[in-house]
Amino acid sequence: MLTPPVFDDFESAYLEVIRHITDTYDYRNAPRGNTARECIGLSFQIANPRERLPYLAARKINPVFHFAEALWYMAGRTDLDMIGHYASRMRLSSRDGTTIVGSAYGSRIFNPVGTDTMSPFDRVISLLRNEADSKRGLMPIFTADELALDNNPDMSCVVALHLLARRAQLHMVCYMRANDCDRGLLSDVFSFTMIQELAAVQLGLDVGTYTHHIGSAHIGDRDYDRVRRILAEASTRPEPVQHAFPAMPADTSLATIGDLLMHEERLRNNKAQYTPDDIAGLGFAPYWQQVLLLFEAYRQIRYCEADPVDKRVQNALAPGLRWLMARRWPARISEGSTQ
Repeated sequence: MLTPPVFDDFESAYLEVIRHITDTYDYRNAPRGNTARECIGLSFQIANPRERLPYLAARKINPVFHFAEALWYMAGRTDLDMIGHYASRMRLSSRDGTTIVGSAYGSRIFNPVGTDTMSPFDRVISLLRNEADSKRGLMPIFTADELALDNNPDMSCVVALHLLARRAQLHMVCYMRANDCDRGLLSDVFSFTMIQELAAVQLGLDVGTYTHHIGSAHIGDRDYDRVRRILAEASTRPEPVQHAFPAMPADTSLATIGDLLMHEERLRNNKAQYTPDDIAGLGFAPYWQQVLLLFEAYRQIRYCEADPVDKRVQNALAPGLRWLMARRWPARISEGSTQ
């Protein structure tokens, strides 16, 4: 087979990737002391990239972080103030204690580069509007100067994202130099398929396939026991948990992202608290209201001691998001009737 294996959704791809690395890895190695199992040259394709969340109790996905990181990318940001609030471990990769450079992929996609006055994202959108079947819609991320820093803690894992418009669909191909397949892979696919869908919305196209190519696909020994639990769960559960992920609203723009992040900042700094009715009155589509509900729930988890999250907020969350949140923070969010 010359093309990558195709999966209906990300969960199916994720399970096969970690199973493959666990059972048939190519190498055991420990670059910079990080012992891992590794496969060289691993690829897969997802037929429906909107289905970007795995529903696995043993993995305890954090949808708050996934949305925060995707929005951080789409805003072209590098600051630790925002992303470090949702993932404190990212501070370990900062060179100056205040910013992330190599891993801030969005800063290289959504900001102008060099003397250009347009961002690579805007350039590619313009190209695909005007050149049918173009192969040039590439957004480079990795830069050669990252190699010049000895022991660089913040080197980009992503080489480039490639957008291809074909037959009224927008496909994306991602090229990775390396991927931790039980950690980074989950957040990368979530964010990159969100960027793919944002681009599709700008172009008025349907979302096509998402293809992921990895040079070094690996799983660290620190996560090996969890991976075995995830695979055991997947092999013994009566049937997969299924919650359809909705389509991004057709009027979504980068201005929408900026408006969302104004409210995210207020919630992140505990300068506001929103009821579901407050959020519904802000003028966002229901799709984005769900994201603000997640940020409000997380505000309560962070700042309201051990109290359960307000039941009104819990009940307003979409069933799939509440399912994930109840497994990540079972003492703060109940599963309710959304199983």
